[in-house]
Amino acid sequence: MRYLLPCFTLVALLAMLMLRGYVHSEILADHRVRPPAASDRVPQEVLEGGPVIDARDPHAPKALSVPDRRLVLTFDDGPDPKWTPKVLDKLKEYDAHAVFFVTGTMTSRHPELVERMVREGHEVGLHTFNHPDLSYQSTDRIDWELSQNQLAIAGAAGIRTSLFRPPYSSFSDAVDNESWPVTQYIGSRGYITAFNNTDSEDWKRPGADAIIKRATPKGTKGSIVLMHDSGGDRSQTVAALDRLLPQMKERGYTFTNLTEALGAPTAHTQVEGFELWKGKAFVAAVAVSESTTEILVVGLALIGVLVFVRFGLMLVLSFAHARKVRRREFSWGPRVTRPVTVLVPAYNERECIANTVNSLMASEHPIEVIVIDDGSSDGTADIVEEMWLPNVRVVRQPNGGKPAALNNGIRHARHDIVVMMDGDTVFEPATVGELVQPFADPRVGAVAGNAKVGNRDSLIGAWQHIEYVMGFNLDRRMYDVLNCMPTIPGAVGAFRRQALERVGGMSEDTLAEDTDITMAIHRDGWRVVYAERARAWTEAPESVQQLWSQRYRWSYGTMQAIWKHRGALLDRGPSGRFGRVGLPMVSLFMVLFPLLAPLIDVFLLYGLVFGPTGNTILAWLGVLAIQAVCAAYAFRLDGERMTHLITLPLQQLLYRQLMYVVLLQSWITALTGGRLRWQKLRRTGVVEAPGGVPSQRQRGDERRPVA
Repeated sequence: MRYLLPCFTLVALLAMLMLRGYVHSEILADHRVRPPAASDRVPQEVLEGGPVIDARDPHAPKALSVPDRRLVLTFDDGPDPKWTPKVLDKLKEYDAHAVFFVTGTMTSRHPELVERMVREGHEVGLHTFNHPDLSYQSTDRIDWELSQNQLAIAGAAGIRTSLFRPPYSSFSDAVDNESWPVTQYIGSRGYITAFNNTDSEDWKRPGADAIIKRATPKGTKGSIVLMHDSGGDRSQTVAALDRLLPQMKERGYTFTNLTEALGAPTAHTQVEGFELWKGKAFVAAVAVSESTTEILVVGLALIGVLVFVRFGLMLVLSFAHARKVRRREFSWGPRVTRPVTVLVPAYNERECIANTVNSLMASEHPIEVIVIDDGSSDGTADIVEEMWLPNVRVVRQPNGGKPAALNNGIRHARHDIVVMMDGDTVFEPATVGELVQPFADPRVGAVAGNAKVGNRDSLIGAWQHIEYVMGFNLDRRMYDVLNCMPTIPGAVGAFRRQALERVGGMSEDTLAEDTDITMAIHRDGWRVVYAERARAWTEAPESVQQLWSQRYRWSYGTMQAIWKHRGALLDRGPSGRFGRVGLPMVSLFMVLFPLLAPLIDVFLLYGLVFGPTGNTILAWLGVLAIQAVCAAYAFRLDGERMTHLITLPLQQLLYRQLMYVVLLQSWITALTGGRLRWQKLRRTGVVEAPGGVPSQRQRGDERRPVA
């Protein structure tokens, strides 16, 4: 389900967008209009006859005229949700009938209006599905335009029609050598082609008086009048009808359907069985796609707001945080110099553990190191013991998971401040000292350090480096100012032992034990702060599969932690403050925002293929520019080289999509009640602290460690 449902959701979303583009003439649309051509191959009886062409007999085409004192009002290009109801209201008011030549695109989007036309006694004719000039189209495309138009009408009103009007047509005497073969082919398919002999030219919007004048035939002649109920502002058409209908009735005219005027059987045929249900299914699918698109547009607007709000908060609050902690007079209190305990939980970390422990031995702050071997099978504990380092102890335990290992380490710790790190992470000499200084403030219960990607020389490592500096550390500055830090990173964090004991230690309830414990400490009333100078270098996943596994666990664990601590929303005091400020922000920016953010890319792709390409590219570049500004500022605050930002556009196109899928899969796991096991990532041990001495094994390694 975790794999099938995302694939199904993606396919369904793409299908709905394609259908939406199809019925909005953004897909397969052809806006070419052929200029007039010669008419020497058109029969004279067609050019000199009436406006209705019956070419069903290819050897004897007929041109039919409307009898005197009969007016056949025809409306093209609809139905329109705004103007068609007003036209229908006027016709009903004056007991008049008309013919509506509807397009398939508009019919499928507004089927209720076509149903009303038929119910109120009007005739409906085909005007193609996408409104192309058929003289440019193949016979297959013509058949497709007709069949799709019929499909939409069947779904809307349960009928078929034998009336047809070509797009961009006018009088029958304007038929030329290019359009006549189309008229012949239409006749061979069983349709009557209805041109007009009175053009109101309402599409020019010349005013109601001019429309009435042009729509009025001379004397008592019968006529087919061309008008429009869609394609723009039709208020003048509606106003003209309000006067034309009573005026012509006073002159003895009747307003009838075309078949009534010609004394022919109705053009409508009832559709039943499979064809009816196929039409209804098509119309229903269009309705779903329209609703889905509207929801997506609202989601996109929400994303736009969230993007600006998040980046605005990050820039303003990060600036405030940096200005605060970098002032000369800033101090957490008396300098913390007492020894601390560093816990290193390790499971099969033989490639990394020596580097990790050696980096701690270079610490400028007095420490004891406890390596908790969680049932490793690769000799991790043996490697540490064989190093014979002072103040380093190894605690062995059966495999029980990281939370159990940390709790075991806490029980063995001798000091009241506990630093936690991962077995694949290395510290700088000053890291521990910088990390524990905030504990001079007795209100501080935990401190988040500055985790950095060490193996950033690969493309996927560079992308994670950007994510860590911008997405994690800039966020932590913002959350620090708001006093709602959601996560102490497992790679580098420190805790007051009293705070840990009061909340019951590390919990195994979630897969994100670092987020879980941080939220618990907030709820217990402690402050959680960020120490930007406490840098730790961690080995990020080097393959897509490992990255997927890691982020899947993070995303799912974060959701679990949010759900576990949802009660903070109703609490009082510090817990309530975190619940009403921290939890909504974490839910919004770390769960909901990434879930909706793919809409930017979905509409980018849609706009590039079917929409205004230039505007789409400019919009995407605008979003990218905002991200680049935030990333550059984050890199400046962290003292990082800007060269890595060269890969930012590619990160947005590729890496971000992977994170979207991971989060979607996490959502599905949560909603379906699935459970996720801990996953161990394969490490290479190439990361070392800047200025550190590489191990003997690494000197011969072709990888370039951070320096």
